[in-house]
Amino acid sequence: MIPMPRPIFQKYVAPIRAEDYPIGTVAESGVLLSGSADWRRERPVFNADLCTGCLKCYLACPDGAVVREGKKVVLDERFCKGCGICAVECRLKAIRMAAERE
Repeated sequence: MIPMPRPIFQKYVAPIRAEDYPIGTVAESGVLLSGSADWRRERPVFNADLCTGCLKCYLACPDGAVVREGKKVVLDERFCKGCGICAVECRLKAIRMAAERE
């Protein structure tokens, strides 16, 4: 399986004058202007020592927040919306959900 490239984050600078607004799209394809995790209530906490690399969390994540790196996974919290599917799918409990402010 070929890993998907991660989107690039670019800071959005609001135009001051009407002439400063772009004609067409705001950014090129593959560029995100903000994270998608700003509104979540829970975040995943990952224990890499318990991970065996079964990739169930990777396959189940609807947001692409679980990223495959070799035979292990890492969590990219910029994309996580806090649904908890990865924690439910992890049979070894290497992922648990915690309050966002914890």
